[in-house]
Amino acid sequence: MKQNPDTTTEQLILETAENLFLEKGFALTSTTEIARIAGCNQALVHYYFRTKDRLFDAVFEKNAGLFISAFLQGVEENISFEEKVRKKVEIQYDILKANPKMPFLFFNELNTNPKRLNLLKEKIGNLTKSFFLQMENELRVEIEKGTIRPMTAMNLMLTILSLNLVLFLASPVLKVITDMTDTEFQSLIESRKRENVTVILKSLRP
Repeated sequence: MKQNPDTTTEQLILETAENLFLEKGFALTSTTEIARIAGCNQALVHYYFRTKDRLFDAVFEKNAGLFISAFLQGVEENISFEEKVRKKVEIQYDILKANPKMPFLFFNELNTNPKRLNLLKEKIGNLTKSFFLQMENELRVEIEKGTIRPMTAMNLMLTILSLNLVLFLASPVLKVITDMTDTEFQSLIESRKRENVTVILKSLRP
């Protein structure tokens, strides 16, 4: 199918803005810079997105959806609960690996602009409620069978998030204080994925 030129321009603006917001944050990114890198005039940026805030909201919403998609994605029903958890941990870790600056965007903007939390709640609130309900039901079944220790869906999610996020949040400091090369850091990323899965699965057991 032939692409609509206007849609292509709009998408290019969005992708350029996303790269800049992830690299520099909201405050240090201007629509002038977005237009220059996207190869269009500033009027087009405002035509499609009106304001920098609306453009950022579009980027933030996209990345928020991607960030939690590991928890919301369905997995095969004919596998064990432990394997379901393994897949969710690995999927989210791979998302972070592919988008290592995403956590900085979230934490920086949510701390400096709390209204983003309301946007996040509006866009994905119902989805997260569905996830927690499903996870609580699955946990209850496994706890009753004695295959896992008593725990809540919230605690399990926090364990996964904390282990998966910490390496990417700490990477700037870690690289400096250890003089780690990019190759060494990539090796660490791969080993931490395996370690996180092992720790999380062991934490489930009675």
